[in-house]
Amino acid sequence: MEHFEYFDSNPLAARIKSRIEQSLEKFFNDVNRLYSLSKFSPVLFNNIQDFVLRDGKRIRPILFIIGYLGFSKKAAANLYTCALSFELLHDFTLIHDDIIDKSDTRRGKPSVHTMLNKYLTRYKKIKFNGQDLAIVIGDILYALAILAFLSIKENTRRKEQALKTFIETAIYTGTGEFGELLYGIEDIEKISKQDIYRIYDFKTAYYSFTAPLITGATLAGAQREELAKLSQYGICLGRAFQIKDDIAGMFGDEKDTGKSVLADLQEAKKTILVWYAYHHAAPRDKQAIRKMLSKDTIGRSDLTAMREITTRYHALDFARKEIASLLNKAQQLTISLAMKKNYRMLLNSFAFEVLK
Repeated sequence: MEHFEYFDSNPLAARIKSRIEQSLEKFFNDVNRLYSLSKFSPVLFNNIQDFVLRDGKRIRPILFIIGYLGFSKKAAANLYTCALSFELLHDFTLIHDDIIDKSDTRRGKPSVHTMLNKYLTRYKKIKFNGQDLAIVIGDILYALAILAFLSIKENTRRKEQALKTFIETAIYTGTGEFGELLYGIEDIEKISKQDIYRIYDFKTAYYSFTAPLITGATLAGAQREELAKLSQYGICLGRAFQIKDDIAGMFGDEKDTGKSVLADLQEAKKTILVWYAYHHAAPRDKQAIRKMLSKDTIGRSDLTAMREITTRYHALDFARKEIASLLNKAQQLTISLAMKKNYRMLLNSFAFEVLK
C-alpha cells in the first residue's frame, strides 16, 4: 500500500484531506436521512458506510480540490461534497474489481462481497451470494457519486462540461477493465507496448489522476491549454504509478501491497515488465513465459521463474527508466501551469510522493 507522507505533513494538504473526511461522514448522514437506507436495510447501509469510511488516501478528491482551488478565485458552495464524487467512483470500481479478481481483502479488511458472504452464512438454500449483493452496492455508490457531484453551486455551463468529463471517466475506466480482462486471454506475441499503455491510461491514469484534476479545473474556469497540460500530467503520472504497481506486484511484499504476489500472474496480466521480458527473451524463455501465462493455477515456483526471467532480460531496469522519464515529463508540465503557486507546488510534490 502506498503512503503519502508529504500529504500528511503539508499543512495545506492536511487541511484539504481533513475537510474531505468531514464531508464524507456528513454526506452519508445526509444520504441516510434522505433515503432511509438504514431503516430499509441496516445490512445495506452498514456495509456501504463501513467500506467508504475506511482509512484511505483520498487522492482523487484531493486532486480534484487542487485542480479547482488552483484556478478559482474562491471556493464554491458544496465544493468538498462535489469532490467526494471521485472517492465514491473509486469505491464503486474497487467493489467490482474485488469481485472480478476474487479478492477477499481491501484496505486491510474484508472486501464487501466477503463481508456479505459471511452475513449470508446464517441462511440456508439461498439463490444468491455476497458477490450479487456487492454488485448492487457498487451500483448504488455510482449513483451517490453523481448525486455528490451535482451538489456544487457553480456556473451551469462549466458544471455541465465537468459532469460530462466525470461520466466519461466511468466509461473509460470500465473500458480499460474490459480490455485488460480480454488481454489476459490474448497471445502476448500480438500485444504491443502501445496496447499496454492504452490499458494503463484507461484503467488507471484517467480516473485516478487526469479526470479529478481536469474536472476540478474545468469547474473553476481554467483555460483549455491548462486542461491539456493537466491531462498530460495525469497520463504521465498514471502510467508511472501503474508501472510501479506492476513492479510491486511481481517483486513486492504482500504486507506492503495488500494483495497476493501471485495475483497478476494468476490473471495472466500483460504488464510492461512481462511484455519487455518476453520481447527480449531467448526462445526457451519465451516459451516459459507463454506457458506460465496459460496455466490455470500459478504457484510460487512460477513466480520465482518469472522474476528470474524479467531480471535476466533487464525488464526491471527498463521499467524504472520508464518511470523516471514519465516523472520528468510530469514535473516539466507542472512548471508551466498557470496555477496558483501554492497549489502548483503541492501538485509538483505529489508526483514524487506517489512514486516513492
